[in-house]
Amino acid sequence: MPADATAHIRIARPSRDLEAAERFWVSGLGLDVQYRHVADGTPGVHDLLMVGWPGGAWHLELVRDPADPMEPRPTPEDLLVVYLGEEVPDALVRRIEEHGGKRVPAHNPYWDTWGVTLQDPDGYLLVLSTRDWSTT
Repeated sequence: MPADATAHIRIARPSRDLEAAERFWVSGLGLDVQYRHVADGTPGVHDLLMVGWPGGAWHLELVRDPADPMEPRPTPEDLLVVYLGEEVPDALVRRIEEHGGKRVPAHNPYWDTWGVTLQDPDGYLLVLSTRDWSTT
């Protein structure tokens, strides 16, 4: 299969705490757990959590090596943007905050104009955008 618009995308990131990450992404945002693996002590085997929406063309893989944990190092421009195409529901923002998210001002004021920026437990940023996305 060639790489094209139908190819599935995996976004992988290190996590300090997969349970906290799951609360944010699953209980907060509403993604589903697609796969989970708990390391058994075998060298090089990682704990991981894959989350996404059923039928989505992407998923987020959060990984932690229990033997050699990697500290997440997000920058202010490491954004995962979800284009809602409508106002961001206050109830959704509250739910994400109740599950470990923190509303923060965006580094780029564009995102404050067109959405809400939330920081996950590892410091990565989720933008819920009021805009639609179209490549045309």
